[in-house]
Amino acid sequence: MLQKSIDMSGISYMTQEGYEKLKAELEELKTKGREDAARAIAEARDKGDLSENAEYDAAKTAQGMLELKINDLDKVFANARIIDETQLDISRVSILTNVTIRNMKSNTEVTYKIVAEAEANLKEKKISINSPIGQGLLGKVVGDIAKVQTPAGIIDFQIVKISL
Repeated sequence: MLQKSIDMSGISYMTQEGYEKLKAELEELKTKGREDAARAIAEARDKGDLSENAEYDAAKTAQGMLELKINDLDKVFANARIIDETQLDISRVSILTNVTIRNMKSNTEVTYKIVAEAEANLKEKKISINSPIGQGLLGKVVGDIAKVQTPAGIIDFQIVKISL
């Protein structure tokens, strides 16, 4: 049973859609991102003395950050495994399940999809399996109460529904 998006071997479980988005983002950074960084460095270099050229330093720093991001995404991509959602057990909250929860204090309900870190997007109601809420909901069944530690304190959520 898949309970974590990233296990000890660094494997990141994701949907086919998430895998394709990651692949496209990585390709964009490796091509256009690197071209833009090289162009910015060349333009800054053309402006004269490099020892006092803040624009050159900023461009080099931006290039370093770009390469770091590419390296991180390369690692995620290399260890990505696509999950077939039709094979998931929806009797418990796990990665790629949709879970409707009720805030016990405010009595409001919201549905989230539990996803890998690389796919998390709160606007799309996709929360990371590694987030406090994701961790708190993991393994719960309908009717369970999940106690989730937040900056505002512990919040109790009741599991209302689990689906794909």
